[in-house]
Amino acid sequence: MTHVVTENCIKCKYTDCVDVCPVDCFKEGPNFLIIDPDECIDCAVCVPECPAEAIFAEEDVPADQQEFIEINAELSQSSEWKSITRRKAALPDADEWNGQTDKLQYLER
Repeated sequence: MTHVVTENCIKCKYTDCVDVCPVDCFKEGPNFLIIDPDECIDCAVCVPECPAEAIFAEEDVPADQQEFIEINAELSQSSEWKSITRRKAALPDADEWNGQTDKLQYLER
């Protein structure tokens, strides 16, 4: 089992979760983070750290966010998505995007 980053992270990319991950399983794209399912140890310490409440245990991913299980797995294989191990500033307009819906169209792969 793994944890999954879902839609609300798009265009926010808060990285509070990265600082607490004991195995450095997060990878970073231009406007989204993913969890590498092959690296995640399912410890759940990242879940309460996410200001966007965008991280779920795989079995708890909401029905309308199920496609993010595959998106995390797919993007974890991309050589363009690099490991991120330290917190950095969120995107400049993250607070404006936090809580918006239908953001998948803005995901930059």
